[in-house]
Amino acid sequence: MGIIVQKYGGSSVGSADKIRNVADFIIKKKNEGNKVVVVVSAMGDTTDDLLSLADQISENPDKRELDALLSTGEMISASLLAMALKDKGCDSVSYNAFQIGLKSTEQHGRALIVDMEEKIILKSLKEGKAVIVCGFQGVFEDGSITTLGRGGSDTTAVALACKLKGECEIYTDVSGIYTVDPRVYNNAKKLDYIDYEEILELSSLGAQVMHSRSIEIGQKYGIPIYVGLSCSNIKGTIIKETEDMNIEEKPITGLATSDSDLSVTISNLPQDTDLISSIFQNIADRKINVDMICKSTSILGYTQLSFTVPKADLEEIKGIIGKYTSKKNIFIDEDITKFSAVGIGMKTTSGVAAKIFRIFSQNRIEIKMITTSEIRITVAIKRKDKEKAVKLVAEEFNL
Repeated sequence: MGIIVQKYGGSSVGSADKIRNVADFIIKKKNEGNKVVVVVSAMGDTTDDLLSLADQISENPDKRELDALLSTGEMISASLLAMALKDKGCDSVSYNAFQIGLKSTEQHGRALIVDMEEKIILKSLKEGKAVIVCGFQGVFEDGSITTLGRGGSDTTAVALACKLKGECEIYTDVSGIYTVDPRVYNNAKKLDYIDYEEILELSSLGAQVMHSRSIEIGQKYGIPIYVGLSCSNIKGTIIKETEDMNIEEKPITGLATSDSDLSVTISNLPQDTDLISSIFQNIADRKINVDMICKSTSILGYTQLSFTVPKADLEEIKGIIGKYTSKKNIFIDEDITKFSAVGIGMKTTSGVAAKIFRIFSQNRIEIKMITTSEIRITVAIKRKDKEKAVKLVAEEFNL
């Protein structure tokens, strides 16, 4: 058997008993002849607790020191799991990002993995040890500790699997990937397989399954990713290329919703491409992510521009837009849910958009904005209509 890289989320290692259960699961995999590398997140709510402590110390914590603080959560998990394994007779060793040479970019709180050195891990595996690695963290070239952002442990695990040419298993508190969030729609179906493109879209649109960067790495290097329930034999979901499957059977694979954005509308702008370019360049310079964009021009030659941004960036957005127009021409709408239908089958199936819009029309669900791609339809609707929209579309497309 080869190398298996497993990742366990914070809820999976949230207590001493859970850590011991994870240790038993790792030993079982190892006894099947596998070489096992394990990536761990911080225990339970540790990261949130550390953030709260930092906020009590400083209104604006230094980003470098904040990363140094947050990285300790994963080191605690890794050390405890290595102890548990040794206590059960399984030789083990834990490593942090510095020890395995996991190099990253400098952006604190959202660093990207540049490279890592696999020699120390391969040496420990050759010695018969289970290797435990701290997820979520990296090291910049000046020695500063960085963190990879929320979900960064997923990225660590997939990157390790690529580097070690192994399999990748992501274990969490759900039994796989569902067509719809089961908390929103009780009859959601679990998927046996999902394509990289589909899960990338769903993750970026609000489905809290995996970090999108981890999926991008898996797709780039062709590493299938298994997502399943921690310490369980319940069958999970495999993320992989699905071109060999009959994609025409179901045009929509899944639905995602997000309440984290707001829409900005600027009216009475001059019809000037340079002006619009300047607006979006200023937004990009502030590292603010823009998603849905709609532009229309009146017969009088004025432009109306609408787009969505994260609610957390509201004050910055106001400051940027205020440089271009007066307050009377700016409308901020925080009462939106982004509702998205995703499926590779849309590439070859006509009428999907028409069917969704007909459902919304018949049930008086107002559509505020629309964007599409080859495999996605996203609309902005009122938040109160979210659950109704999910239920109606899921039932129509048997999700």
